[in-house]
Amino acid sequence: MSAPIARPSRPVTGLLALALVVAMLALDLARTPLPDPFSMPPPLALGSGQAPGGAHCSGG
Repeated sequence: MSAPIARPSRPVTGLLALALVVAMLALDLARTPLPDPFSMPPPLALGSGQAPGGAHCSGG
């Protein structure tokens, strides 16, 4: 008979998952610049006259 395969415990699996999320966040923060808040559209442009853009319903 073969020996059973050792599986990591729940705390080890949780720490590995948390480390993966932290690594992905660090990689994302290192590769992308910070957004420029002055070039972004307003979150709610009610009655501002600005046309929506980038959505499927914007028509262009």
